[in-house]
Amino acid sequence: MGAQEILQDIVFVILYGVVMGLSVAEAFYLLLRRSNAIAPEVTPPLRLRLWAAAIMVENVLSHVCWLWYFCHPSACGYVLVCMQDILLLIPIVAGFLLSMLQDRHRPVWPVVVALAPSIVFAALGIIREDEVFMGWIRIYVVVIFAMLMVYLFFAVRRYGRWLRDNYADLENKEVWQSFLILFVFVQLSIIYLYTSEETRLLLYLLEYACIIIMGLLLWRVETLQVLSGSTGPEEGEQAGQTQKAPQAILVDIEVLLKKHCENKHLYLQHDLSLSQLALATGTNHYYLSQYFAQ
Repeated sequence: MGAQEILQDIVFVILYGVVMGLSVAEAFYLLLRRSNAIAPEVTPPLRLRLWAAAIMVENVLSHVCWLWYFCHPSACGYVLVCMQDILLLIPIVAGFLLSMLQDRHRPVWPVVVALAPSIVFAALGIIREDEVFMGWIRIYVVVIFAMLMVYLFFAVRRYGRWLRDNYADLENKEVWQSFLILFVFVQLSIIYLYTSEETRLLLYLLEYACIIIMGLLLWRVETLQVLSGSTGPEEGEQAGQTQKAPQAILVDIEVLLKKHCENKHLYLQHDLSLSQLALATGTNHYYLSQYFAQ
């Protein structure tokens, strides 16, 4: 499908503009509004909100660059636009996915460093004005992206186990939504990277996929409860029971114990474990252990 043919498709041009407009609106919403529309009772992580806004900004920039390419098609322009997507979108998506784990000890810079060799391939493609180098870039990026997805898959599983060990109330904290977003990003990347020609069906699929992604990101941001008073799975596992609970949480535990343990005579259960008591009272066993020690 040629560039002029794309621009003459009025329905696609309208859809293209709608996606850009929705991306701009969602970026402003995420940056300027702190309260949630989907789940007002949830307090989401600010870091996750900022990464989601960055994805929206990159989506707008990508659409602008591709529109420029449709108006001025060339081998050099094609490589430049693809590299803009790869070098910006993949690290930003990685930052968003890592932020879902609520662990500040997982940096994004290794992803940026890993993508550096693709710049060499892009430079060769621009110098020689040959799109064949995009094939090499696709193979390299697919390998990097696959490694990132495998790493995140196991990291999300570990995060889920850590949540179950430390939080009895898992509402707005469960991780199946994270697996869903991982799956959608993988499918979208396969469509984008493995198609060398702009077919009408592909272009429409990508635009509809952008709308789905926007909805999923907004839903995930506004329904993920921030883990206050927690260091995250990495540091939490290393700190173990030396993790110090704030005094306010210890006071809350005293109230929870009276409500769930004394009033219901839970203390009569002779084989009650610390983990079972934590589950019954809706707190984590690290803080509960500190309460008894105090």
